[in-house]
Amino acid sequence: MIAGPHNDITDVAGIRVGHAQLDAEGALSGTTVVLAPPGGAAAGVDVRGAAPGTRETDLLDPRNTVDRVHAIVLGGGSAYGLDAASGVMARLEEAGTGFAVPGGVVPIVPAAVLFDLGRGGRFTARPGAAQGIAAHDAATDGPVAQGVVGAGTGAVAGGLKGGIGSASALLDDGTTVAAIVAVNAVGSPADLATGHLHGARHGLPGEFDLPDPGAGGGAAVAGALGRHAARSAGTATTIAVLATDATLDKAGCARLATVGHDGLARSIAPVHTVMDGDTIFAMATGTRPAPDLPALFALHAAAADVVARAIVHAVLKATSVSTPAGTWPSYRDAVAGS
Repeated sequence: MIAGPHNDITDVAGIRVGHAQLDAEGALSGTTVVLAPPGGAAAGVDVRGAAPGTRETDLLDPRNTVDRVHAIVLGGGSAYGLDAASGVMARLEEAGTGFAVPGGVVPIVPAAVLFDLGRGGRFTARPGAAQGIAAHDAATDGPVAQGVVGAGTGAVAGGLKGGIGSASALLDDGTTVAAIVAVNAVGSPADLATGHLHGARHGLPGEFDLPDPGAGGGAAVAGALGRHAARSAGTATTIAVLATDATLDKAGCARLATVGHDGLARSIAPVHTVMDGDTIFAMATGTRPAPDLPALFALHAAAADVVARAIVHAVLKATSVSTPAGTWPSYRDAVAGS
């Protein structure tokens, strides 16, 4: 297994990604949109956290009618941030993209949000339809910006600055699978005893530029966790999108999303808590054949790996942030000189 050319989710042909951030005093939040290819993609979802903020997830149940999505939105702003999907819908409708109904189309845009309210200093600074439009308009199939951007702008992971990360894998049969993750967890991405990142062992050879946490690395990350630990339900949440060019139906996409949660468990501890709303979507563009059983096994194994690797990229590419509400050190800054 090797990474695709970008080592991110746009290595799946037809997938485009755009970010938008709030640009206002007291704001630290944003939105990320993952656009499906023309005609949409099959999709599924698996929600594991106890405090999710989601939209249109019922449509992805294999028992229900609609079988294609046209975009998936990841965002900050907690439940308020779900409004960003309205902006994406508006742009898709303008382009005539959506589920055909008498008189027009209805774009299918599932969404999930994380909690970052007030981290910029102002509780009411959260993404809306304007950020959804901006993220849609910024979407490209080029390399994905990672770190403190889009839905990861206000993210925090175990007291360390979180953010957006992405990774891809090209399997032996030519299938591509990739993930984009907004890492915003109560749990820590780093071992509290050693300071090493939990998910780093799943990286490809030479993939990560890892700092040496030194003898004091564990204490540094434990200190960050202690200073910023969430103490109420629904104040975190890691959200992600998996994509593949394999042909899968809605049930197959849901299974892919389920396996993707193994990547969260490998890279964040604890995960799926009462304070998180951890949600993973999966999209299948269907440009390659449906996998046989051995190929499906390999696809599932790789899906967990790309989620784990994307989380490591998010943490490594995040930068320290200070606002009137607090200071969140990056992992690199926290362990520097420890």
